[in-house]
Amino acid sequence: MRLGNMFGPDATFAGVPAGDPGDPASFAGAGAVILGAPFDGGTSHRPGCRFGPQAIRTTDYLPHDGRRPHLALGVDPLVELGVVDLGDVEMPPGDITTSCARLEAAVGAVAARGTVPVVLGGDHTIAWPDATGVARHVGWGRLAMIHFDAHADTADTQFGSLMGHGTPMRRLIESGAVRGDRFLQIGLRGYWPEAETLDWMAAQGMRCYEMTQVVARGLDACLTEAFAIVTEGCDAVFLSVDLDVVDPGAAPATGTPEPGGLSARQLLDAVRRIGQELPLAGADVVELSPPYDHAEVTAYLANRVVLEVLSGLAWQRARKAGRPVRDPGSPLLDR
Repeated sequence: MRLGNMFGPDATFAGVPAGDPGDPASFAGAGAVILGAPFDGGTSHRPGCRFGPQAIRTTDYLPHDGRRPHLALGVDPLVELGVVDLGDVEMPPGDITTSCARLEAAVGAVAARGTVPVVLGGDHTIAWPDATGVARHVGWGRLAMIHFDAHADTADTQFGSLMGHGTPMRRLIESGAVRGDRFLQIGLRGYWPEAETLDWMAAQGMRCYEMTQVVARGLDACLTEAFAIVTEGCDAVFLSVDLDVVDPGAAPATGTPEPGGLSARQLLDAVRRIGQELPLAGADVVELSPPYDHAEVTAYLANRVVLEVLSGLAWQRARKAGRPVRDPGSPLLDR
């Protein structure tokens, strides 16, 4: 049964068709589906991410007509992928165990049909059930992760609990759902984690591109290296984007803002490349807290992150099918 949006009127992402998660026929043939995960019970600082899915779906100046032709790639991801929005998963505020179980089941049901789930968060707690649901389809330990974030999210506990937005990456690795040595983190900075957690991460074989390294080497070089690592010995990739990877000057509406991050342009180009070049099996975009936004700039960015991921995915599929596409960076108009 379709729930729609838990915290606001029912609306779909950019006006794509609505589907019912309880009726597989309603999204049969979709290359990707949207799911909302309106949960912020795992935050450690500023709440409000429960309103994130609604903002990501509706923040736009363009008509909600289910069409978004991409200038750079020559594809319309919403049309060509047949994107369907299944609405929000019912995630009771304050009940983190029930909420995560329901989300994992919903994501797993989508992935089992060979469809790419794109989950709108919600705080980063949801990455644990999101990637786990995909891993149950791809194969335990056959799923790699690319994780954009200011923070590693590899704490053992948060306020004494194993579940929270600071712990999901450790839970994924400890469970075996995602291999530690195929876990790539980009954009880390600031003053956490402490030495003990860093030692644990190193023991798992995790690879982290801290912002000083990104600046020194260039983001493209770091991504190229990460892509070569992440696909070795794994069948698919999950993409998790915490919006606080972006400098808070361009993305202020996050729970734990950390100055000195990526630019909005860098993040959009990066996630587009991931959609174009990697075997993407699922994605989430998390930590948008609309109450802390200014002129909706973070919500606009989150909406565009989703569109760039879908556009890259549509471009990859069109190219493999032999359909005409534009090469990124080529002139828009032939003269």
